[in-house]
Formats: sequence, C-alpha cells, structure tokens
Amino acid sequence: MKTAIKCGMLFDSNTKKVLENMLIVVEGDKIVDVLPIQNADTNEMNVIDLSDKFVMAGLIDGHVHIGMSGQGGNSADSVRRFPGEDALTSLKNAQTDLMAGFTTLRDCGANSFNDVSVRNSINKGEFIGPRLFVCGASMGSTGGHCDSHYAPQLVEATPKHHIIDGVDSAYHAARYNIKYGADFLKFMATGGVMSFGTTVGAQQLTYEEMRAICEIADMYGIHTATHAHGTNGIKAAVRAGVTSVEHGMILDDEAIELMLEHGTYLTPTIIAAERIVSNGETGAMAPWMVDKARQVLSRHENGFRKCLERGVKITFGTDAGTPFNFHGKQGYEFELMNKFGMKVEDILVAATKTNSQLLRKENEIGTIEKGKYADIVAFEKNPMEDVTTMKNCVFVMKGGAVVKA
Repeated sequence: MKTAIKCGMLFDSNTKKVLENMLIVVEGDKIVDVLPIQNADTNEMNVIDLSDKFVMAGLIDGHVHIGMSGQGGNSADSVRRFPGEDALTSLKNAQTDLMAGFTTLRDCGANSFNDVSVRNSINKGEFIGPRLFVCGASMGSTGGHCDSHYAPQLVEATPKHHIIDGVDSAYHAARYNIKYGADFLKFMATGGVMSFGTTVGAQQLTYEEMRAICEIADMYGIHTATHAHGTNGIKAAVRAGVTSVEHGMILDDEAIELMLEHGTYLTPTIIAAERIVSNGETGAMAPWMVDKARQVLSRHENGFRKCLERGVKITFGTDAGTPFNFHGKQGYEFELMNKFGMKVEDILVAATKTNSQLLRKENEIGTIEKGKYADIVAFEKNPMEDVTTMKNCVFVMKGGAVVKA
C-alpha cells in the first residue's frame, strides 16, 4: 500500500524554494511521486498529515563520532572499555541522531571497527538506525592527533595499524581500513584540539604520505577526508587530492584558492570548538584543550566567510560526540553557520544535497524526488523564519518506515 504525506511546506533542495501544499507518495522504501495535493487521489493510500509542518529531505551529518558521547575528552577512559561496550554505545548514539532528523551519518573515526559493525547490523535490518558511511580508524603519524599518547609501556597494547610513518605504511593503513569495511578514508593532516602534546595547526603528515592514501582511495573508488586546522596541512592535503577538509579553522587565501581549484569540500564543524570554549570553565576538560579550541575558533569565522564569498563547496558536519557536543543536539550547528553568514536555505542544502554529493550518493538521497529513498523529516516551523526549529525534529521517516511521529 502506498503512503501519501501531505506537506504544508516542502523544502526543495534543488531550487532552495519552499513549496506549499505538496504531496509525497511513498511505496516501499522509495519516493514514487511528488505533486501538488490538489492533483492527487489519496483514497487508496495511507495518509500522513504534515500540513502544519516544514518538511524536507532527511538530514545528513557529514562528520560525527558515534563511538563518542560528548564526555570531557579524557582519552584514557577508552582503555577501560570493552569493544562490545563501544559498539552498543555507537548504536545508541546513531539512533539518537536519527531521532534528531539525521537519516544519514558519515562517521569520521572509530575504534575496533565498531562503526563497521553498527553499519552492517543496521543494513541487515537487525536494528533501527541511520544510513552510515564509515572510515574505520582515522590515520595519522606517530605522536600525531590520532596517536594514543599513552605512556611507553602501554603503547604496545594498543592497535597501531592506523599510525603512519612513511609512504609504505600509508599504503598499508589505507588498505587495512578498506579490507575491514571502510566506505571512505580519513587521515590527520595536522594537530588537533583534543590531542595532548600536539600543536593544533602544525602539519603532521607529509604530502607524499597523504598522496599515498588518496591514491589508494582513488583505486578503490572511494572518497577521502582530512582533519586539518593549519594552512600548510590543508594545502598539502588539497594538493594530494583529498575530497573534504574537516574543520579547516585556520585558512589563508592560498588555501581557499586551492580548494576552489580542486573542488574540495569544507566541513566546518563550528559547534565542535564552540562547545569546548563555551564549557571551558566546567573543569571537565584540560586547560590546554580549551586554549587550543579558543585559538582555532577565533580564526574560524573569517575563513568561513571568505569560503562563502568565493564559492567553496561547504557541507554540514558537527563532530558530534566531542566534548559537550552531544548526539541529537547537533542541530545547533544550523544557528552557528547562520551566525557566520550562511543563509539558512543554503545550510539546508549543505545538510542534504551537498552532503549527498560528497558521499557520491546524490542519486539515492539528499532531495525529495521520484526514485530516491524515502528519507523524510519535518519540523514545527519554517527555519528561514526561525532557525532554532532545527533543534527539534518532530517527524522522521527513513527508507519509507516512520521511526518518529
């Protein structure tokens, strides 16, 4: 039996327009028609009435960590958790994001391939959850942003396949992640806010190491992402062929021009640094972490606005799971991107159509169109009039199945 969804307001991610009094017809897991309500006969259909709601394609968060839950950032806690515990936490966080309207997630780094396990279980229909695109372990240098920084006597007890020192080990790390189910590859081009002993903007992988990872990704037909704050690391990663720059909080004009030249996406994740800075006085985070977050956040708006002006492809991603950046609450990023100068309709496109293009799934998700998956969400108000409504999703359909109403 077909399902008819009556939409008082329907956002079109192709035109950025809000269409009124439209009907979405769903059969199975796909959209089979989109038309004005007055042109439709719904007598033989199951009707869902969202006539007083703002309806749009399911949101896509292009940068999350489902294995992290917004704790204060003590990485030493991870040595006390079993892999099974991490997997269950990951599933719970992914489901929380789904209920917030994010029908698709790109997970940008996990332990023990828990992201792969959760994705596979959801795809098998064993659990309700969003569409997941995963990378396994993020790759980086010895002593770099994704290294453990544990005492030497503990290091040998932790996995090291993702630690890169030279081109050959970059090839190995990339192939290892793909072997165990990665949909894309992520590497750490620079230092980060949450890693002890690293300078946040310093480049940590060579161009040759980054190029090796991108070369393997190209061979397998998958995309790449890089954690990068500092300009030298960003520029090296873009020249190496990376698909998306994550964070990109310290940009200069040359880096922006390179991103335009190469068609590189920017995933700004403003909320990640903002939550650390806003909660810096709680004592839950080390002072050095808060200081680094302030350093990058103070420079982020300037670079972001330049990217907007020059036409860099900007995606929507939140880094959900980092300190005080809780799953299900990442809709606040819509407000932050708007404060940084991006129009709300453009942010909605970033969180739908642009992210589907980043994932190379634009023929399946990202817009409300015939033949695409019926990933559909609704909000109480028109976000162009009140962007805060994006923090309160009231209806979620994923693949034709209503999971929140």
